[in-house]
Amino acid sequence: MSGPGSPPPPSPLLKRVPPGLWTALVWFVAAVEPILRYVVYPPARGYSLDYPEDGLRPLSARLLLALAFALVLVGSALLRRRTLLAYGLVVAGTVVSTLAWRQDEVPTLQFLAVDVVVAYVAATRGRRESLVAAGVAVGMLAAYGVTRAVAGTHSGTVAEPYVALTVAVAWLVGNSVHQARAHTRELNARAAAQAVTAERLRIAREMHDTVAHSIGVIALQAGAAARVVGTQPEKAREAMLTVERAGRETLAGLRRMLGSLRQADAEGEGGGDRMGPGTAAGPVGWGAGGRLSDVPRLAATTTAAGFGVDVTWRGEGRPLPGEVDLAAFRIIQEAVTNAVRHSGAGSCHVTVDQREDELVVEVSDDGAGGGAGEGGAVAGSGYGLLGMRERVALLHGDFAAGPRPGSGFLVTARLPVEAGITGHGAAGVPAGVTARAGTGAGTGAEVR
Repeated sequence: MSGPGSPPPPSPLLKRVPPGLWTALVWFVAAVEPILRYVVYPPARGYSLDYPEDGLRPLSARLLLALAFALVLVGSALLRRRTLLAYGLVVAGTVVSTLAWRQDEVPTLQFLAVDVVVAYVAATRGRRESLVAAGVAVGMLAAYGVTRAVAGTHSGTVAEPYVALTVAVAWLVGNSVHQARAHTRELNARAAAQAVTAERLRIAREMHDTVAHSIGVIALQAGAAARVVGTQPEKAREAMLTVERAGRETLAGLRRMLGSLRQADAEGEGGGDRMGPGTAAGPVGWGAGGRLSDVPRLAATTTAAGFGVDVTWRGEGRPLPGEVDLAAFRIIQEAVTNAVRHSGAGSCHVTVDQREDELVVEVSDDGAGGGAGEGGAVAGSGYGLLGMRERVALLHGDFAAGPRPGSGFLVTARLPVEAGITGHGAAGVPAGVTARAGTGAGTGAEVR
């Protein structure tokens, strides 16, 4: 099991290769093989029924094949960002390739690239869109069969039924991945609901053990004071003082519990920020903000309190799912709080990097690092780091926190953002700019 400062384990190699690269590799290998056999190498004695004897000698054939390569290359590059458009480009490139070779069917090996895209569409898009994509592939195969039947060029075994079977298998594989992800999200939602219930039960138990007991003491002491107030005023006075002390303690406990409940309601989670009561009274009490668009205000408030916060924004400012937006803000909030309390430094740096399929948040300082500062926080209660790690785990991300080489402390969270799911806006700062809060008390946040 990795420690707080250890880097996240690398993903398997197959998962790190983008789906667009798989599509391009499969299609290009299938497209280059006949070029080498029938164009580059010396002509053989025999010839293939699938490829013409004169190969690509006509200029029009070469231009069509170059167009096919371009279409598939662009489609592979756009597969994650514009999935349906990319699928159409790959299908079009496959059809143009058969026109270049003057074929009346799609070679089975080359059609595997279309199968890869069908599986990706089924895994990342809705069922209706994935079924349309699979239907387009099957319809293209049927069109080749009808064309041969009309032209009377049919010879040998018909390959379209077998190729259509590969389309069905690819769709089933992609749909299984889609269902598995949906089931995982449902389990995460149930886990979050159970966390809310567990937190409220914990508060109920605390109220029973403390508040209910104090109220009982107050009732007993008030009754005793009422009975002896006429005959023993000193004992009645002592009983009323006891009632006052118990009432004040009970009121303080109720305030703490109500604050915890309000915090849980504002977040939509039971775990809260795990910073404990009284955090809002510190220099980093930013209220109930819950989006990345609140980070500039967070930085300005902390800087005004005497601890500088620099914020750098990178990537595209696309909308984010609500749970990712909230988790990223809370992680930044807690990490800056830890830096203020434990680092011993005068400032920290926050980086928000919105990438194609993930949101990366980093908070670093140049303070004591693993010494008495941050180390004390980790060795102590550690609820802040535990809360951040739990938030990231619920979203199936990666989390790392630990001393930096030399000095300082670094918190890194990687939150996956699934394609096609949107929610709140990212941050209220344009992509590619730097939001900087200057160091020193009373300095406001500056965006540039």
